[in-house]
Amino acid sequence: MKHLSYLTIGIFFGIIMYKSEAASWFRIYEMFQFGSFHMYGIIGSALVLGVIGVQVIKKYNIKSIGGREMNLHPKRKGVTNYLVGGIIFGLGWALAGACPGPMYVLAGAGYLSILIVIASAILGTFVYGVLRDKLPH
Repeated sequence: MKHLSYLTIGIFFGIIMYKSEAASWFRIYEMFQFGSFHMYGIIGSALVLGVIGVQVIKKYNIKSIGGREMNLHPKRKGVTNYLVGGIIFGLGWALAGACPGPMYVLAGAGYLSILIVIASAILGTFVYGVLRDKLPH
């Protein structure tokens, strides 16, 4: 039953991403060209809702679906790790035309060429896992 709730939430998220045009390559390109506020509004709304959600979880000590306590640890301070990670993420986003959430939405919408991007993202995650101990964090 737990997996059904995850599937339902994922489908709902995908529909919202698709209908709001957050998975549209043209909207993403428009954002990187500073041509429209559309994507900045979506990202800003998600950021505000995320901050509110984390604060509610902390205040009311909300548990996960499995009943376990959520461990929300503060991130380590630093500039280099966020700068390098952000540049790599941004370049991948710009080259692929989609960040991780919309990649799966585009696959579900029938854009099969995005499967190459998804496979590359999974490979990149695997390589990071292998090299993690050797990288500066």
